[in-house]
Amino acid sequence: MADMYETYRPEGFHSVNGYLFVADPEGMIHFLQQAFDAEELNRTIHPVHGDLANVIMKIGDSCIMLSQARPPFEGMATAFYVYVSDVDGLYAKALEAGAESVFPPADMDYGDRQGGVKDPSGTYWWISERLVKEPYKD
Repeated sequence: MADMYETYRPEGFHSVNGYLFVADPEGMIHFLQQAFDAEELNRTIHPVHGDLANVIMKIGDSCIMLSQARPPFEGMATAFYVYVSDVDGLYAKALEAGAESVFPPADMDYGDRQGGVKDPSGTYWWISERLVKEPYKD
């Protein structure tokens, strides 16, 4: 079964990748660029609706995709866990870019420093740095 995941993936893509359906994709793209220094890699316009059918955004070494929410793919609450080396700095940058605080950065008992924000599209971002070089424990 593990061999199933041994396949070509474009750079920045992993076995599991996020895909967001948002009411304001241009606003989300702007937020991702301002808060996370995201890079737009590709954009496709829907041939019938004329709106954003798909955009690929690269954040660090990972890619996510997003598009205009419309039936049957309505917007939905989503969350991402982002590993960084400066939780406090990226948390502040996300707030400046328009996110609202869910919880301020703090050292957690499971070995991460973590803060949480919700972006203008309603997506939650857990901004985290692993403080110990060991796996998570039960």
